[in-house]
Amino acid sequence: MAFKYAVALTGGIATGKSTVSKFFAQDGFDIIDADKIAHKMLDRYASEIALRFGSHLVSQKEVDRKALGEIIFNDEEKREELEDILHPAIQVEIEAISDSFDTEFRPYIVDIPLFFEGGSYDIDDIIVVYAPASLQLQRLMQRDNLSKEDALARIDSQLPIEHKKSLATYLIDNSLDKEHLFTEYQQVRDTIIGNF
Repeated sequence: MAFKYAVALTGGIATGKSTVSKFFAQDGFDIIDADKIAHKMLDRYASEIALRFGSHLVSQKEVDRKALGEIIFNDEEKREELEDILHPAIQVEIEAISDSFDTEFRPYIVDIPLFFEGGSYDIDDIIVVYAPASLQLQRLMQRDNLSKEDALARIDSQLPIEHKKSLATYLIDNSLDKEHLFTEYQQVRDTIIGNF
């Protein structure tokens, strides 16, 4: 059975989840990166995406992720349609990697931005990387050079960060600077190592 030693890592867009994932990797944890797997699946299903969303999104069997993002973040039906194409294949791949990691008998990280939204992974221990919604919006606008409207569309496509916070097994607060984030991370890392 997959996920025996898994710890899910999630959060909201621009809350610092990727930075925390790097911290875990630097400390020797195995990482299953759902975004990397999703990118691979996007290109694998490029012909179907071209058929459903427009051939202009695909060039040489590669999907223009930015252009596709502009479509799906502003249209919930199209976002769900894309998820229906990709998510079953993504889940199969994640479970296969998890099965192999479980043979190591030590905790590993499953980095899934939409862990709660998808609801299809049987993982009990969940880390949420948290920043207040106002800070999340500010960081996203700066990071991706987005208008407030476009940034809000991306944030609103996910569960509110306060709701995710309430569902966390472990909370890593990223409302201050990187030094504070690293201290928060170390506390959670040590607790996870102790619990397993």
